Amino acid sequence: MERKNAWLSYGESDEKEMEKLAKDYRAFLDAGKTERECVTELVREAEANGYVSLEAKQAAGEKIQPGDKVYAVGMKKIMALFHVGQEPLEKGMNILGAHIDSPRLDVKQNPLYEDTDLAYLDTHYYGGVKKYQWVALPLAIHGVIAKKDGSVVNVTIGEDENDPVVYITDLLIHLAGKQLQKKAAEVIEGENLDILIGSRPLSESTDEKKKEAVKSNVLRILKEKYDVEEEDFLSAELEIVPAGKARDCGLDRSMVAAYGQDDRVCAYTSFVAMMEMDAPKRTSCCLLTDKEEIGSVGATGMQSRFFENTVAELLDGMGCYSDLALRRTLRNSSMLSSDVSAGYDPAYGECFEKKNAAYLGRGIVLNKFTGARGKSGSNDANAEYVAEVRRIFDDHQVAFQTAELGKVDVGGGGTIAYIAALYGMNVIDSGVAVLSMHAPWEVTSKADIYEAKKAYKAFLLDA
Repeated sequence: MERKNAWLSYGESDEKEMEKLAKDYRAFLDAGKTERECVTELVREAEANGYVSLEAKQAAGEKIQPGDKVYAVGMKKIMALFHVGQEPLEKGMNILGAHIDSPRLDVKQNPLYEDTDLAYLDTHYYGGVKKYQWVALPLAIHGVIAKKDGSVVNVTIGEDENDPVVYITDLLIHLAGKQLQKKAAEVIEGENLDILIGSRPLSESTDEKKKEAVKSNVLRILKEKYDVEEEDFLSAELEIVPAGKARDCGLDRSMVAAYGQDDRVCAYTSFVAMMEMDAPKRTSCCLLTDKEEIGSVGATGMQSRFFENTVAELLDGMGCYSDLALRRTLRNSSMLSSDVSAGYDPAYGECFEKKNAAYLGRGIVLNKFTGARGKSGSNDANAEYVAEVRRIFDDHQVAFQTAELGKVDVGGGGTIAYIAALYGMNVIDSGVAVLSMHAPWEVTSKADIYEAKKAYKAFLLDA
């Protein structure tokens, strides 16, 4: 049951639409390198498309009615959008669920130090990373510093062409004989992922500060540029990400190379599908969560009550809230857990089972289950729901393929699907194939991005 390459079916209009989507997607990736930045950018776009804050609706005492487009945001890191349909909400929603956090390095709370005339920031890596991939790269700092007076300073360093970048050093090859004998997981230790941020001492250092004159100079710069003190690091959220813009990849420009495509490629295409919806019969929802890369925990992860509470507020705004109505709404909903899949890489073909692998250019990927080895930790979608999704995709001429996440005993992974399934709703993983997943730079096919948007829109229309 080999699936054909989607590129072979495209006409001129398809290619034009695909290129526009890819261009907009690259711009989104550049604007949203953190979960906070993603939410800010998507709220801006949603409001431009007629969405209003659910909180603002409530404050104005306005009743929510069919046709209304509303959104809710939690702690600036998680958001849900709803396009209210004609059917009662208790009959369920069609939900696209993705995550907007990505693997990265987080600056520690007490990070700044100097060692032999070099200044560094200490980090703690976030999510599953190959630590050796993060050295000797131009890196950028994104995030916020919250001050005791209640003000919050936005920080972005390393993206403008006139900005400096920061960097993690590696051992030169001439001295690396012993290092190269280590296992890949140990070549770079987590505590050695320290960010080099300065080497110039403060010339007017007092005698007692001469031992940390480089650190003092860094603090001077931070004070002048952001009006922050060293202690403000205690309440900062600063993320270290690869510097640079998303790029076309390949001489044929058929792919996108960028940081954070797991899972912003699915988040963005889900969002675009929502923006293109017009007067749905059944309420459409796009849920974009944080913390998936570390288990969907915390107040902004899928395991939080954010989504459940927001749906409760939506029901209340429609004048029909009850605990039973909330339970029925969630149980009767259908969801695509929009998360990426591992693209088949012939350089590492021994890790894949070719008949059940995802391939770049063959369309959106359905993963009936993820998990590890014996499907551990997986939502295993039931056969009837898989058949229904197949029907929708075929009826709307969506190119799709099915896959598992590598060979049975090689590894595996997880998504938010199993958490949504706890409500009793039908859920299946459905996303874009990615090469070099979780690397600082990942690769996707423009065809798959295009097919994902088509698939998500078809699901919202027809599930």
